[in-house]
Amino acid sequence: MKKLLLLLCTGLTASVAFGQTNSKIAIIPEPVKITQHTGTYTLPKELVVQASSQEGMTPVLNLIKNKFSTATGKIIRVKPVAAAAAIKLVLNKTTDNVIGKEGYYLSAKASGITVRANTEAGLYYGVQTLLQLLPKEIEGKEVAKNVKWSVPVVDITDYPRFEWRGLMFDVSRHFFTKKEVMSYIDNMAKYKLNLFHWHLTDDEGWRIEIKSFPKLTTVGAFNVKREGSFGDFTPPKPDEPRNYGGFYTQDDIREVIKYAKERFVNIMPEVDVPGHSLAAIAAYPQLSATAGADKYVVRSGEKIMDWSKPGHPALVDNTLNPAGEFTYTFLDKVVGEIAELFPFPYIHMGGDECAKNFWEQSDAVKALMAKENLKTQEEVQSYFEKRLEKIVESKGKKFMGWDEILEGGIGPNAALMSWRGVKGGIEAAKLGHEVVMSPTTYVYLDYMQSDRVMEPHVYATLRLSKTYEFDPVPAGVDAKMIKGGQANLWTEQVYNIRQAEYMTWPRGFALAESVWSPASKKNFNTFFAKVEKHFERFNEAEIKYAPSVYDPSFNVSLNKDSTLNVTLTNEVQGLDIYYSFDNSYPDRFYPKYTGVLTVPVDATLLRVITYRGKQPIGRMVNMPISELRSRVK
Repeated sequence: MKKLLLLLCTGLTASVAFGQTNSKIAIIPEPVKITQHTGTYTLPKELVVQASSQEGMTPVLNLIKNKFSTATGKIIRVKPVAAAAAIKLVLNKTTDNVIGKEGYYLSAKASGITVRANTEAGLYYGVQTLLQLLPKEIEGKEVAKNVKWSVPVVDITDYPRFEWRGLMFDVSRHFFTKKEVMSYIDNMAKYKLNLFHWHLTDDEGWRIEIKSFPKLTTVGAFNVKREGSFGDFTPPKPDEPRNYGGFYTQDDIREVIKYAKERFVNIMPEVDVPGHSLAAIAAYPQLSATAGADKYVVRSGEKIMDWSKPGHPALVDNTLNPAGEFTYTFLDKVVGEIAELFPFPYIHMGGDECAKNFWEQSDAVKALMAKENLKTQEEVQSYFEKRLEKIVESKGKKFMGWDEILEGGIGPNAALMSWRGVKGGIEAAKLGHEVVMSPTTYVYLDYMQSDRVMEPHVYATLRLSKTYEFDPVPAGVDAKMIKGGQANLWTEQVYNIRQAEYMTWPRGFALAESVWSPASKKNFNTFFAKVEKHFERFNEAEIKYAPSVYDPSFNVSLNKDSTLNVTLTNEVQGLDIYYSFDNSYPDRFYPKYTGVLTVPVDATLLRVITYRGKQPIGRMVNMPISELRSRVK
């Protein structure tokens, strides 16, 4: 009988060990191991934290102080030794190889909470997990009333799958203030993302002060404001004010780097060359190989590339001159100042989408090709990239670029970021180069999250469930060459920080789980149950997120009599779809979708909404029949 009871108890513990069957535990990213026990621990009125007073502990203690004082109103005292501490932060005296540099053990018992790690970073991530065990009100901006501040009794072992867990934020297409960048970093750190890729220059703006070239910011940081569909804007008139934009002073940069470091986030700068360089050329026309560059201006979003043709030829030459020595003098000084500012060992130098049609017409480039025995324009770019790699290395940094740097021959020590799928990353890894996977297929956060009738229009859609499929290590590749993965937020259609949040979350949750959690633990249905809990936490924190996952997908086909068939598909389980064709707004008393719909002959609009039981959970989607008809192939 005792053996039977023991088996039953063991089974009960195992059933909740994954954190899947208990709604109170919803940790993102999923830890390596969770074992929940019976009971809870309730925090006392006075919160005593046992921790050493060494300087490295300051970020961890600040996280506790800021969160607990803001949301709970509790008195917090930090002591080096405390017999009855509510929270004990313990640095291992002997390194525990299981958890490594960033892992931790968290043990919540009926008598208190202990977080143990090899490093302060590990303790910081352990505290972030502790915060997720607390009620959602811990994310609030004022003291919450009538909340029982308790956590489940639980043991957690956790450590990351990859060292590189990144988010790229494009501040060139639209400028984001220093405070907004800091808030973005805050949200990254909550989910154990540790690499902030700062895309600082592009055709639409140069955002970093370079003292050697002041016009990069006095001229290159500002354009004419336009709103609407980026890429189709009306070209600015000569007399329109160029006052939209901004830049970061070098002191601003230092402040953001310090802020990120206190959250165990590294910052990698990107200066995108030789393409995407119109802002630099507008400031210093001698960087161009094309006559008339002194008339160029910083782009506002008007069309400057023809994406319908092979090689996407430029309509305006937005490339640096690969044959001009001034180009390399310029880059030497720019990289030198950036290397002094950023402690992170890598500098990303772009290399993507370099149109070469103006190079083909340049006498200087033709002479360079003859001199260096370069046969193709790809080899011209390779020549440029290899010289740039030497400049970066001369400043004590490692060179990284987008996967186009493979074309024409990659430099000897270059690291590669694979964005056009994973093919370039696979090739670079097999050649012995470090790789960060960042494929459009899974992690391009500028892509629409729902149907295009519901989102600012971009040329592709990326659903949450697809992002969740991301695995940075493709089959057949040596995992040692893959440093990790990241998602990229390009901001052509992102005008403000609220939209940046909307585009990042919840797909950022999926990214976090893909780069931190064991691959064997990933399960979309389990994950999404946690996501909904984190939606509640974001509501408390007043952070915006996309509810697009509740919107159905529309698939359309044409019948022989020219009527349309529409198939609706939900991304998540347990939702019902209600619809109308009569222009009224459906609720759960309208027809429920149970199979393929045939569009009535004279209908002009299909409206749908998703419910969970009796509660509307999705947005009202208004789908014009003309839009559906345009999708018939």
